[in-house]
Amino acid sequence: MADAKDERRPAGELEASVMAALWAAGAPQTPGQVQHSLGTDLARTTVTTILTRLHDKGLVDRHRQGRGFAYVPVQDAQGLTAKRMHTELDRDADRETVLARFVAQLSPDDERVLRHLLEADEQSGG
Repeated sequence: MADAKDERRPAGELEASVMAALWAAGAPQTPGQVQHSLGTDLARTTVTTILTRLHDKGLVDRHRQGRGFAYVPVQDAQGLTAKRMHTELDRDADRETVLARFVAQLSPDDERVLRHLLEADEQSGG
């Protein structure tokens, strides 16, 4: 018989699953609704704990609904990815080298997209 610890998923994986469920819902969700949409054997209390952690991190907002809360993402998946990229960039004092290495590792298609975005930003005065 497998040890219960072996079946536990990393917190980051659970948080990502909960965020995906919230984005897919497109409307505020209670922990019970999130639990149902995940279709897993997670306890509602576990889902509530994950939602509370996401709220504490500023990734979801919550509003009173009955005796509990309904949760909604603060930003879409792409906005969250961009925020994470900024967080990683802020961790290193040598931003120029980090950015240079990031750009050097871009695919030609990604480089074209980035160049287009930077040129559009310059034209709009940003």
